[in-house]
Amino acid sequence: MTKLFLSLPLAVAPAVALSLPTVGDVVGPNPAEATAALAAAGCTGEQFEAENTQIEAKCHDANARHYEVYVEPRSGAVTRIQVED
Repeated sequence: MTKLFLSLPLAVAPAVALSLPTVGDVVGPNPAEATAALAAAGCTGEQFEAENTQIEAKCHDANARHYEVYVEPRSGAVTRIQVED
């Protein structure tokens, strides 16, 4: 029984990491909607920049890993996710 409880955090950790948005998810076409949707997906932050024809949202997860999430401004769909070094 003790082994089960000790291994539970290790089993749940990948699920937490996978809760971030993925390509194709719709987070919203404006910063307010995108901020709320990204935060609900586990990626917090409120920095947005125009990057070519995309909106670049910079956020971080609970483990302080930083991401750049690219959003198509008309549909609000995520087109690319880049992990920052």
